[in-house]
Amino acid sequence: MSTASAPTFPVVRFVFGGKDTAGDVRGSGRPYTVVYDGQCKVCGRLVKLLDAWDTGRQIETIPSQNSTVRARFPWIPPEAYVEAVQLIGPGGKTWQGSAAIEQLLEVLPKGGLLGWTFHIPGMRTFADRFYKWFARNRYQFGCGEHCQLRPQNLNFGDES
Repeated sequence: MSTASAPTFPVVRFVFGGKDTAGDVRGSGRPYTVVYDGQCKVCGRLVKLLDAWDTGRQIETIPSQNSTVRARFPWIPPEAYVEAVQLIGPGGKTWQGSAAIEQLLEVLPKGGLLGWTFHIPGMRTFADRFYKWFARNRYQFGCGEHCQLRPQNLNFGDES
């Protein structure tokens, strides 16, 4: 009788932004999830601000590079995570870019102090354009040399 055991394989665990990615695909159980670019230093800083602001613990933040993102949100195409922040709410309702920011301001405590600006005529158009510009250029803000090596092929379909 052979006592040979099955081969074993080393387990690799990745940590993004201080959060272990080997988690449950169900998430934290919070009603909203923000999926952001974990390789973007500015995005990481903004997420730290968001986590501090979210005193009611309504929002889970997770980098798009997390191995569970595709399984949790299969309706969001992979390129969407490169182009804009994604906010997933109750029932899977999804906002991206400046619309996600607007919705976050409705969820966050005292967010209405800033959120009202989206009701100014023309503000949503301005916010969309500004967000797209920022997203295209985000690796140039507060970032090191590694960001300059990252391809910047973000296409929002608004350039001629």
